Amino acid sequence: MRKEIIFLLLFCIPTIYIWGQTKENDSLPSTRFVNRASMYGIGYTNLLDTYLSPLEYTGIEMRFLRENIRMTKMIHGNVSSQSIFQTHATYTENEAKTGNEISALFSWSYALHYHMHITPTLKILAGPYGQINGGFIYNTRNSNNPAQGKAYVNLGVSSMIIYRLHIYNKILLARYQINIPLVGIMFSPEYQQSYYEIFTQGNWNHVIQITSVHNQPSIFQMLTLDVPIKSATLRFGYVLDLHQSNVNKIKCHTYSHSFMIGFVKNICIIKNKDKEISRSPLLY
Repeated sequence: MRKEIIFLLLFCIPTIYIWGQTKENDSLPSTRFVNRASMYGIGYTNLLDTYLSPLEYTGIEMRFLRENIRMTKMIHGNVSSQSIFQTHATYTENEAKTGNEISALFSWSYALHYHMHITPTLKILAGPYGQINGGFIYNTRNSNNPAQGKAYVNLGVSSMIIYRLHIYNKILLARYQINIPLVGIMFSPEYQQSYYEIFTQGNWNHVIQITSVHNQPSIFQMLTLDVPIKSATLRFGYVLDLHQSNVNKIKCHTYSHSFMIGFVKNICIIKNKDKEISRSPLLY
């Protein structure tokens, strides 16, 4: 029973809460201000899952990313929290053009970053993060074991470099972020083990595995530029998401390159009020 509960938890997708908006007030504590962004992207992906096929599949990827950043009260208000919800779907083809794979993955991460002010325009942030992931890959060629479920949880380290530029009386924010998982747990059938054996016959031996950098060397990188345009702030981004694993004699990798574009909202949480503001926790 414990293993079934763990498996279900791995596939849970967190609820994203929507906060109210209000106008700027410098007397309010910084913990009330939230930087929220939504980005949409398209790119290229390379898939390999030897449970389904020994061949690599390449093709197009569509990605959506929702991010919330706000300051906390920890360490005298020098720590921010960041939550990122992502979903990306791919349609790929093998090199011989004899088969296709369709995949979808959902992930949610939460990080705490300590702010180190290097210069008035440069900040370095660093801290821990955790991530929950779930999804699937479906191979159109396979009649036996045509799909592979994805579920894993990671804990690791996260860091950002934020640089503020002043161009023509406007403030542009450039950011580079890197997340590296260090330890986690992963659901994975053994090589050639069917899902019928796991869920119907109850053969759960070895399907929940401990992961670390030795069998899941992965990295997530994101580069963004916030550009104010009249009353709005446009965000341009690039995501490099490299995930690979070698668990239960099954080799997997997903190498994704996505170019993103979206909008940024800076809001303030005050009860019973709902007005726009322009202050960002990334600036302070």
